[in-house]
Amino acid sequence: MKAKMKGRALVLLSSFIILHVYAENSPVGEVPASRYHNHIRKMQSFRESLLQQNSPSISPTSAPDVSGPRVYRVTSYGGDPRGKSDSTEAIMRAISDAFEGPSNGFLMEGIVNLGGAQINLEGGNYLISRPLRLPNPGYGNLMISGGTLKASDDFPTDGYLVELSSNTTEGNSYNFEYITLKDLMLDSNYRGGGISVINSLRTSIDNCYIAHFTTNGILVQSGHETYIRNSFLGQHITAGGDHTERNFSGTAITLSGNDNAVTDVVIFSASIGILVAGQANTLSGVHCYNKATGFGGTGIYLKLPGLTQTRIVNCYMDYTGIVAEDPVQLHISSTFFLGDAFVLLKSINGIANGVNIVDNMFSGSNKGIEIVQLDETNGPFKEIDQVIIQRNNVKGMNFKSTVARGSAEGNGTSWTVDFSPTLVFSNLIKHVQYSLSTSGGSFFNHAIRNVSQNRVVIESDVAASASVYVTVDQGTVGSS
Repeated sequence: MKAKMKGRALVLLSSFIILHVYAENSPVGEVPASRYHNHIRKMQSFRESLLQQNSPSISPTSAPDVSGPRVYRVTSYGGDPRGKSDSTEAIMRAISDAFEGPSNGFLMEGIVNLGGAQINLEGGNYLISRPLRLPNPGYGNLMISGGTLKASDDFPTDGYLVELSSNTTEGNSYNFEYITLKDLMLDSNYRGGGISVINSLRTSIDNCYIAHFTTNGILVQSGHETYIRNSFLGQHITAGGDHTERNFSGTAITLSGNDNAVTDVVIFSASIGILVAGQANTLSGVHCYNKATGFGGTGIYLKLPGLTQTRIVNCYMDYTGIVAEDPVQLHISSTFFLGDAFVLLKSINGIANGVNIVDNMFSGSNKGIEIVQLDETNGPFKEIDQVIIQRNNVKGMNFKSTVARGSAEGNGTSWTVDFSPTLVFSNLIKHVQYSLSTSGGSFFNHAIRNVSQNRVVIESDVAASASVYVTVDQGTVGSS
C-alpha cells in the first residue's frame, strides 16, 4: 500500500508541475513570480524526498554487483586519488573483493579463473605504504590498470609496489596465471622495486612507466611466459646526459625465469638495463641508454654460463653494451651499437658454443674500440665451436670477426698472411682455404706450412713472383 501511495504522489507531483508551467505561460490567471518560485522550490524538495525513499542507499565502500561488470574502482573503497593519504588498505580491499567474486572455471589446474575482473585506479595517484600483494595464490585472469602508485617515505626498502608472490606453500604449480598490469606509473620513491613476479604464468606488463627503484624495476623469478612490452624504466627520470650518471644503480629488469619476452621497452637509467639469468628468453626492440659502459654500466647482462639460450634482435645499445658469460646458444642480430658500445664475451669456464653475432651495426668515435671483446680474467676460452661473428658493418670502431680473408704477394718462396688484427679468438684457426696465382708460365709445388698465432704461412719449393689469397674460419670446420 505504501508503495502505491508513493507512486500516486509522484504522478500527482508530475501533474502539478505541468499545470504550473502551463499557467505561467498562459495569458490569464498569472501567478506572481515570487509565489511561483516558492512553490517550485517546495515541490522540488518534496519530490527529491520521495525519490530518496524509493532509492537504495549506496555505501562508499560497497563492492560492485557481481551480476554485472566486475570493475572494482578503488575510490569506492576509500582510496585517495590525490595521493595525500595512504590508500594501501583501500586498494587491498578492492583486490580482496575481486578474489572473492564469482569464478568461471579454471585456467591451469588449481588456478581459479576470475573472469577478467578489473581493479580500476581511475587515473588517480595513490600513496602506498606497503607492497600490494595478491591475497592468495591459485587465481588468474585479473587486471590492475589505469593510475599511479607511489611508495610512501616509510615503504619497506626490500619490497615492491606490486608483488605477485605468495607466503604459502600450497600445492599449486604456479602462484598466479594471466595477471595483467597495464597503463600504470609506478614510483618506488627510491625505496625498493616496482613489480615482482614470482613463480607465475603468462603475466603481462604492458604500457607501464617505472621509476625511482633502488633494487629492480621489474623482477621475474621462476615461472615462465612473463611478457613485458611498451614500457619505460629508469631509476632517475632523465633523457640522457645526466651529470649523475656515474652514480646510477639498480637493475631495470631481472629475468630469472624461462620463456619470457621483453619487447619495445626503453631503459633510460640504471646500472644494468636487463639482467638475464634464465633460459629461452627473447629481447626485441629494446633501447638501453641506462648507464654508459665507460661509467661501469651494462645494457644487457647474460648471466647464464654454459646455457644462455637467449635471442637479442632489433635492439638499440646506446653507449652501453652486452656482456655474456660462457655463451652457449646466443643470437644477437639486427642491433645498433652506438657510442663505442660493444659485445663482451666473458670466460667463466672457457666455453663458447653456438654463438651468432651477425648483421649488426656498430658506430664509434675512432678510439680503437673493438666491436667484440673477450674477458679471459678467469682463464682463456678453450671450448669454442659454432661461433659465427660476421657480416657486421662498422664505422669508427675496430672490426672483429671469426671469418677473415687476406692476401699477400711477393717474389720468393714464402708468403705470410696475419689475421690477428681481425680474428676474435687468439691462436685459433680451424679452417683454411687458399689459392696461389703467378704470372710465370711454370708450375711448382706450394703448400700451407704453418698455422699459428692466427697467421698462415704458405711456402713453395722454388722462388716465384706470386700472390696468395687466404680465407680462415674460427667457428667450426666446414662452416660457411
